[in-house]
Amino acid sequence: MEKETGWEDGSRKGPEKWDEMVDVLVVGSGFAGLSAAAEAAGLGAGVVILEKMRRYGGNSLISGGGYSSWDSRLHLREKFNLGDDSWERHKKDTLRGGDYYNCPDLVETMVKGAPGGLNWLIGAGAKIRETLPRIGGHTAHRNYLESESRGRGFTEPLRELALGRGVEIRLQSRVTRIWREEKNGPVSGVEVLTGRLRRNIKTARALVLASGGFSRDVKMRMSVNPALTPEYNCTNQRGATGEVIRYARAIGADVLHLEFLQLYPCAEPQTGAIDSYALHPYSGTGFGLLYVNKLGKRFVNELERRDVVSRAQTESEGKPTYAVLNREVFRKLAVSVEEIRKGVSSGRVIEAQTVADLAGKIDVPSGSLRDSISAHNGFIANGIDPDFNKPMTSNMAPLTEGPFYAIPQWPSIHYCMGGLRINRKARVIDIDGKVIPRLYAAGEACGGVHGSNRLGGNGIPDCIVFGRIAGTYAAREEVTTG
Repeated sequence: MEKETGWEDGSRKGPEKWDEMVDVLVVGSGFAGLSAAAEAAGLGAGVVILEKMRRYGGNSLISGGGYSSWDSRLHLREKFNLGDDSWERHKKDTLRGGDYYNCPDLVETMVKGAPGGLNWLIGAGAKIRETLPRIGGHTAHRNYLESESRGRGFTEPLRELALGRGVEIRLQSRVTRIWREEKNGPVSGVEVLTGRLRRNIKTARALVLASGGFSRDVKMRMSVNPALTPEYNCTNQRGATGEVIRYARAIGADVLHLEFLQLYPCAEPQTGAIDSYALHPYSGTGFGLLYVNKLGKRFVNELERRDVVSRAQTESEGKPTYAVLNREVFRKLAVSVEEIRKGVSSGRVIEAQTVADLAGKIDVPSGSLRDSISAHNGFIANGIDPDFNKPMTSNMAPLTEGPFYAIPQWPSIHYCMGGLRINRKARVIDIDGKVIPRLYAAGEACGGVHGSNRLGGNGIPDCIVFGRIAGTYAAREEVTTG
């Protein structure tokens, strides 16, 4: 771990010399960093992205590509007759989902900006599936899915957009310090380690921190939430270690909600990864899919928040639990037969023609599984779930005809709700409640948007909306040459 220092040790006078000057420096090359860089470059700023890993994209590259928005230019809600929605409703769901720890002004900024951000992605070349699920914690169908359920389908168009505007992406370039020469003064640049070469880069306009969370740093996450021990799997790429948050704190940045880390309930049980088949169990809950435990019984409202579902799993009867669905639910998710076949041939998706055969393949009591499915089908027909109070709608498909499928799942550490404190303009706030001049942040490096629990699909619009804001304001800063 790099040494973290403050003004008290006399080390904040700046480097002996600057090796380079760049208008806008962006730390991190995921959704937030690419959005910030593209927007800043589009306004005429010279932009360099610093990425410590060997490839660009961070967690964004391996995400599932779900984007929650109450509207878009595709108007899929109207196309499939999925009911009404609004930014006010999206905001209300997000606040409730975060137990009202969220900063309401940040939530409002995200939900109001979500449609514009999605349209921007589509305009850059992103492709969207012809489906619009309702997922846990949301009261409306608003989760747009990238066509192949891959974050790469969003990061690649963003990368091409940024590069086309003149952005330079430097891989294996690790930030090891943020320079701020006076307590109330502006950020002036960063120290960067590339291989064994240590250089200092001055920012002529601003610095944007889009470095992500810290789920992979066991020491850091346990320091704020001791329950998240090394025994937990993690969905994140190995660069999610949070040191840039610590460097920002060393120059006075405030943080909030660091103790709130989220488990993803549908991860692959052995590795903890989110593959494309770990997304269907989450996206399918509004279309009739159900969860069962090792006893073949339902144990939770499948449309509950991720933290509620994860807790219910760990308190249930053994590992793993299973998402159970049929071909009709896959159809509603716009999942092709070819994709289903790939999942079955890989062993990730378990297929059977009858419920009894499916029970045998996943080793759960046949009678219990049959009864669970039958009861759930009745709840769909009657429009009420007396067991777990799941909202039952006409958009849900009863599991009456095969083939039937099961997808194993288990919670894995997934997302940091907490991080740097920012305002609506993505400016970083210090411990005295003041803006740190020329310092911006966006994405998972920040706290305040999601409260105690992030609703599924809200992560990407958070990154896109605040990334674009950060890049826009960073490019508008007056150039300094001193």
